[in-house]
Amino acid sequence: MSIDYQSLAVRGVQALSPYQPGKPIDELARELGLNPADIVKLASNENPLGPSEKALAAAREALSELCLYPDGNGFDLKQALAKRFGVDMSQITLGNGSNDLLEVVARCFVSSDSEVIFSQYAFAVYPIVTQAIGAKGISVPAKDWGHDLDAMAEAVTDRTRLIFVANPNNPTGTVHGQEAIQSFLDRIPASVIVVLDEAYCEFFEGEDAPDGLKLLSRYPNLIVCRTFSKAWGLAALRVGYSFSSPEIADILNRVRQPFNVDSIALAAATAVLDDEDYLQRSREVNAKGLRQLEQAFERMGLPFIPSVGNFIAVDVGDQAMEVYQSLLKQGVIVRPVAGYGMPKHLRVSVGLPEENEKFIQALEHALDAVNRGE
Repeated sequence: MSIDYQSLAVRGVQALSPYQPGKPIDELARELGLNPADIVKLASNENPLGPSEKALAAAREALSELCLYPDGNGFDLKQALAKRFGVDMSQITLGNGSNDLLEVVARCFVSSDSEVIFSQYAFAVYPIVTQAIGAKGISVPAKDWGHDLDAMAEAVTDRTRLIFVANPNNPTGTVHGQEAIQSFLDRIPASVIVVLDEAYCEFFEGEDAPDGLKLLSRYPNLIVCRTFSKAWGLAALRVGYSFSSPEIADILNRVRQPFNVDSIALAAATAVLDDEDYLQRSREVNAKGLRQLEQAFERMGLPFIPSVGNFIAVDVGDQAMEVYQSLLKQGVIVRPVAGYGMPKHLRVSVGLPEENEKFIQALEHALDAVNRGE
């Protein structure tokens, strides 16, 4: 007897498509017979500097205890986070990357008869976790490629339980200032949980830089999510964290897996928080790289979305997928974002200067080839 196992899955999961990550270097090398050492990957918003030496040293030391379960409470990392950001340890929840926490929040506060609000062109995980639970996702049309906070506030109904706000936003790189975020939160009922996803916050500096932590005491329904994957260079180890009221953190910790962050990740993350030089170099390389890419796009006459993250979305026209395929053949991996409703754009992560230059030259070749119909 044959069984249609898809029909056994819950309704929301039946209609889901898996999240598509950036193409790995080894996969492209196998497909096209390229030398992995010659491939440049600018697809997944990773840190081009490589990991911090302090993080590497801590990770090596933690290897000797691979036979032991990690600290399920993550005491040392929570203590380091509390000290750096001036919060109480009871306000912190740790996750296997910030994606883990986004799902935990949804599982804690959303049911199948709930609504979840997010913006058009926002992070793909928001609709995925919503649909997996069977809740109704409300995608609010974007404004200038970013969140229309007024429209999102107006979309709240009696069924709304959760709102995701990415600030800065991925994949567009847009951002709202502190005043705009605060005005938005003022309009949201206290019974609606707001997740402020600040995965790229370290790259946006200056007096106007928004900071969700400064809003926690005023808005008890606020959860601020951050990650060690980007500016801190620990993407492979999957370490995310959230700040909230102790009451919400207590709820999140009831649902998260007890050993969701492993010992090596905990040790490396704790150590890298003490590496201020690494963070500053990450910011400097990113700022220079963004300028390098923007100047190249301007020279080529390509529209782009100004970004404050460690990536930038560029409009390469109706044949974006052909351009993408041409780049792959030249050993350059970027990210097509048609799945985000942006079929003309490619998202490019900021690399080292020489990596950015290889992409720029490959892009010029790809555009010429596409225009010639090759």
